[in-house]
Amino acid sequence: MDWQDSGIILSLARHGEHDAVLEVLTADHGRHRGFVKAGMSRRQKGHLQPGSRVEVSWYSRLEEGLGRFTAEPVHNPLGVLMGDGARLAALSAMVAVVAATLPEREPHGRVYEGLVALLDLLEDDASALVHWGEGLVRLELGVLADLGYGLDLSECAATGDNDNLTYVSPKSGRAVSASAGAPYAERLLVLPPFLIDTAAGRPSLREVANGLALTGFFLGRNVWDVQGQGQPPARERFTATLSAEISRG
Repeated sequence: MDWQDSGIILSLARHGEHDAVLEVLTADHGRHRGFVKAGMSRRQKGHLQPGSRVEVSWYSRLEEGLGRFTAEPVHNPLGVLMGDGARLAALSAMVAVVAATLPEREPHGRVYEGLVALLDLLEDDASALVHWGEGLVRLELGVLADLGYGLDLSECAATGDNDNLTYVSPKSGRAVSASAGAPYAERLLVLPPFLIDTAAGRPSLREVANGLALTGFFLGRNVWDVQGQGQPPARERFTATLSAEISRG
């Protein structure tokens, strides 16, 4: 069995002395892993870094086998991002979330397109931490929706109203208005305005942090905790970067 596809590299792991196992999110075949001959060689390793875009060919005699990848480089963002710790932290978080969340060999075209857009945003000189954080929140909402755990932020779960939505129920994943949620505020998750109001403008860093807390809660409960792995360390480092920037004011 064989196929060809466009992909974004999620990880590269050593296999033996010079070979590697490559993990790629592809446009049409989902998250996929494969053996790369001499993947850790100086010639290949440079363009097989997380976040790099490649054209891949996969072959295996058995459909369920690990198979072999050959990868042709398309674009490596590290040349632009190298030396910028915050951008590198954002890139690492983005690919780590996808790698730790999506099941293998299951197409998720919308997530792929969302990750492509985020990687483009990272290379935009005019973008900043708040933009990357907002993008990660929206990517994670898309992942939740694709996995069947989408949040309903359209109206209040208690009243049916769509005004002044301020919270999200951790039980149902539905929005709750300020008045309905006030008695239980300590048990509810904060719903940042930028997720429900297109006219809200650019969110603050604190609102982005609230958004990541929201998506992180549901990804943790429905995916990471089930797998017994917790949130990806790269995501944790990015949220720490965000918190440090908030503290600096």
